[in-house]
Amino acid sequence: MTTRHGTTPVAREADWDEAPGLLDGAMELTLGPTECDLPYWITQVAQGTLLGRGVTGHAPEATVPDFLRAPGPLRQALILEFGFRSLAEELATRLLADYVAIAPGVPELEFYATQLIDEARHARVFRDHLAELGMPAATLVTDIAELATDYRRQILDPVVEFTRDIVRTRADFAGGVAVFAIVIEGVLAPAAELSERKWTPLSPATGEISRGTAIDEIRHLTVAATILKDHLEAHPDYLPRLAEILRAGRELWDRLPDRPFVLHREELFQEGMAARADLIGDYEIWPGVRMLDTTPEQRYDMAEAWTDQMAEKRMAYMGIPAHLATRTAR
Repeated sequence: MTTRHGTTPVAREADWDEAPGLLDGAMELTLGPTECDLPYWITQVAQGTLLGRGVTGHAPEATVPDFLRAPGPLRQALILEFGFRSLAEELATRLLADYVAIAPGVPELEFYATQLIDEARHARVFRDHLAELGMPAATLVTDIAELATDYRRQILDPVVEFTRDIVRTRADFAGGVAVFAIVIEGVLAPAAELSERKWTPLSPATGEISRGTAIDEIRHLTVAATILKDHLEAHPDYLPRLAEILRAGRELWDRLPDRPFVLHREELFQEGMAARADLIGDYEIWPGVRMLDTTPEQRYDMAEAWTDQMAEKRMAYMGIPAHLATRTAR
């Protein structure tokens, strides 16, 4: 099914209104690098998903409410969330240059070149949204770096080091695909889904930014899954090596102290959410559960449950035992 923006046909998975949510799309869709090539990105993403939203990540009429420009727990929660995500996306952009360098064929090269641009765009729209909240635009990069010093040292740097060892030192393209899609994005994608659900009833601009980045992540996850599936079918002897990488990646994530960082901003969100209960009303963050009735711990635990559900589905598609990518309970 396609829809049209102007004269450009847009595939459902790239259409702003028709694309599924991140979790459903990542678990159900099948896309490969030969489909998601450079022409696809130009026509479906740049001229499709991002039409009218290319600069800020949201439509001009999607506004930032005044209460997010004023000091308070909701504003601080959003600054922490988008500040950390902006830095993570910047580091992802730098990592992806190595993927482009060792891509085994043109389809993989073009796809990862477009993903590099996607991640750079994500970093920018998250960062620039903080300027929309009133942070000084001229010092955003350094302000975010200072804000996220501990997060980078404790969470991001170990992940970057782990990934670079596989992609740059060992030049293992398939292993790098597994790390990025299953370990890194496979763990962070459910948190991105939660972000979209949380902010949509509070800030049209914030919700749209999260929506646009989620549409991109569907493509990143599904294409990577196809690359790995095809690689394992062509090289079944690679499975033990892949299992080793996924096991090491899972153990790395289990060691990282991400819970305190996430719960801190969720507690800020909780405080601010209560003050804006009139805006949220009976809005359900997931079926049958009002967002106002959830706690920071419940939202964190749900994101982790989504991680395991997504891993099980995508592992089955690729022919990999799901337990190799499922995080242990913490």
